Amino acid sequence: MSEAIDRSTVYRLRPGWRLQWEEAQQCHVLLYPEGMVQLNESAGAILTLLDGKRDVAALLAELERRYPQAPVQELAQDVEEFLHDASNQGWIHHG
Repeated sequence: MSEAIDRSTVYRLRPGWRLQWEEAQQCHVLLYPEGMVQLNESAGAILTLLDGKRDVAALLAELERRYPQAPVQELAQDVEEFLHDASNQGWIHHG
């Protein structure tokens, strides 16, 4: 597992990148100047909540509300791993 993420961190999409629903592919996609990333359902659900105002703790609380059947510890671990990976890929940033 990657190092723990500070839950008070506020993430947003990288400038110039855009998240949108792609009807033809029936999924969310992340558009950037050089191309597009097709996202799975989980990634789309997380990225739609990155508004530059909500911190990781609030993001997790909202996902727990939307997916009450998901084990809380597993959900938190999956979200934190995704945020770490998305940050390393340059999709998102904080600050």
